[in-house]
Amino acid sequence: MNTYLIKSIFVKFRFYPLLFLLMLISNGCSQKELSLAYSQTRPQTYSQIKPQIIELDLPTKDNKVGGLITADVDDDGQKDFIITKPGHIAVYNHSGKKLWVKQIEIQVIGKSEKNGLPGWHAAGVQAADVDGDKQTEVLFLTKDKTLQIVQGKNGNIKKSITLDSPSGTERWEHLVVANFRGKGDQDLLLQTTNVKGYRVGRYLAAYAINDLLKFKNPQPLWTRDDFLANAHNGARVADLNGDGKDEVLGGTVIAPNGKVLIKIPLKGHIDSLFVADVRPDIPGLEVIVLEEGANRVFLYNSDRLIWTTNYKNQEPQNAAVGDFYPNRPGLEIWNRSRYQNHQKPFVFDAQGKLIANYEMDHVAPQGWTNRGVEVIFTIDWTGGNQQLAAAKERHKSGDVGIFNPINGQFLYRFQEKADRLYVADISGDWREELIVLSGNQLRIYSNPKPNKSSDHPRLWSQSHYRRSKMTWNYYSP
Repeated sequence: MNTYLIKSIFVKFRFYPLLFLLMLISNGCSQKELSLAYSQTRPQTYSQIKPQIIELDLPTKDNKVGGLITADVDDDGQKDFIITKPGHIAVYNHSGKKLWVKQIEIQVIGKSEKNGLPGWHAAGVQAADVDGDKQTEVLFLTKDKTLQIVQGKNGNIKKSITLDSPSGTERWEHLVVANFRGKGDQDLLLQTTNVKGYRVGRYLAAYAINDLLKFKNPQPLWTRDDFLANAHNGARVADLNGDGKDEVLGGTVIAPNGKVLIKIPLKGHIDSLFVADVRPDIPGLEVIVLEEGANRVFLYNSDRLIWTTNYKNQEPQNAAVGDFYPNRPGLEIWNRSRYQNHQKPFVFDAQGKLIANYEMDHVAPQGWTNRGVEVIFTIDWTGGNQQLAAAKERHKSGDVGIFNPINGQFLYRFQEKADRLYVADISGDWREELIVLSGNQLRIYSNPKPNKSSDHPRLWSQSHYRRSKMTWNYYSP
């Protein structure tokens, strides 16, 4: 095909990438010509948005261990930053002022199936007013089998509690603030893995936090040793059915009283888990899991399995769930394939129907690694109806981008050396920011354009949003 025709089609359709590709295909373009032509629609320059930079009093290197979350730690109504690295936890306020730093053996770890929870990039920390004193506490586990509850504003220890873990385990490894009794953030879920063999978090214990604070030998609300857990990350909790109490989410959904509500028919193991209102036509929230082995995607709630699907038996190793195609009912599920190089994402709609697939090499910015993307977050960036996805370059401390999951088009590229990426609403206008951990710096990118929907409720008003932002890791942002 001649170069003139490629250029003429590009000029006419450059703002509509999928239509541009269809026109090229209909005119007989080869795969090489397609790739070359589509590269002309890619971002040629880096975004000029300048980040807020916070210098951290932490080691630069961390071997991918530890992470970050945001929470209102000093109770001034603004979101602050909690960063963890091996042997360290640091808290900085909204404007970047250091509140406190501790050198302490916090339970953060890398490869969970070998070393235990909470897994790659997980922060291993929770923040909430857990005792009803109107002040935020920060909770974390340490490697000496201790639960630490500290005052959020200054890091002073409120209570250190040694807790034995079940036989066959090393220590409690993962914690989640929860609401099991309908009393708000007053309960705690603990989770741990088997020491021998492939480590998965099958052991659970739920506690009333006031019992942990008051009694020398507190008794759990309930325990389980058969939880069908994620293989690479800790349990999540959410109020799926809207009764004001949290369920525990995995291949089994555990009721607030510890009973099993549903168990999905896995053949392999869970790589990733998400919770969202994928099907607005069904009451409550749904759980989305990606299975390695039989390579399926499941959608279910606290009552039933809604659907199971797959795409040509391709493994859906990572995902993003959001309203990526506002004209279609419900949410879409973008899946990243497992390929070591040359990723081939595919997208399902709310009914489990395939609606898009493409090759990442054809849509990524020029110079982007051919290994694709990782740490993929859904992001409310524009203030409009369409959500997008944010991710960093895979297997390197590299650039960060924002892209349209339906067609893969990158809309922004940020020149970075990102070790971690986190997405959350911290500015207060309900849109979300990109928060990059690079060495010993936090670098925060906000959308500088006016938000035309500034009256939208903040995302933090959604309980499952708050829970997810405190229990994320590499596999389940």
